[in-house]
Amino acid sequence: MKKNVLVFGLIAGTIVSVVMLGSMAILGTEQMMEGGMLLGYASMLVAFSFVFVGIRNFRNHNNQGFITFGKGLQIGLYISLIASTIYVASWLVDFYCFNPDFMEKYEAHMLKSAKAAGTSAAELAKQVAEMDKYKEMYKNPVFVVLLTYAEILPVGLFISLLSALILKRKPETGNQ
Repeated sequence: MKKNVLVFGLIAGTIVSVVMLGSMAILGTEQMMEGGMLLGYASMLVAFSFVFVGIRNFRNHNNQGFITFGKGLQIGLYISLIASTIYVASWLVDFYCFNPDFMEKYEAHMLKSAKAAGTSAAELAKQVAEMDKYKEMYKNPVFVVLLTYAEILPVGLFISLLSALILKRKPETGNQ
């Protein structure tokens, strides 16, 4: 099981990290903020498809074609955790080494979008205060790690649950 989890976790983590880092490098921060959420979650779905593949591979090649929901979920969660950890580590390197002004750019983008949408001055002031809190919290590496895990891990958890449910197969009992 360990090799299976490690291989598929590394594949999924590499996919989601390469897409994130590559798009940040190619498109730049501003363009990523425009369409980045859609691209980011699409890459997560592609990467986490390897949770399904990993569970199915274990069931078919290591477990005589059978797997319980619990064992499938365990495998999926491990794959998701490995992939998410690679993503978080990639973001930390990008943020601290190449993009340390990300929060300032993000704040500017959010305010620009809010102004374009006709947000009132009072609401803008409220958003500025909220962004200032996030910028302050983002100075703490622990918060950066937790927020980044919160971005990706729920997708992996959902795909793990769904995959374990779809792929569960009990041995047939009875005489033929």
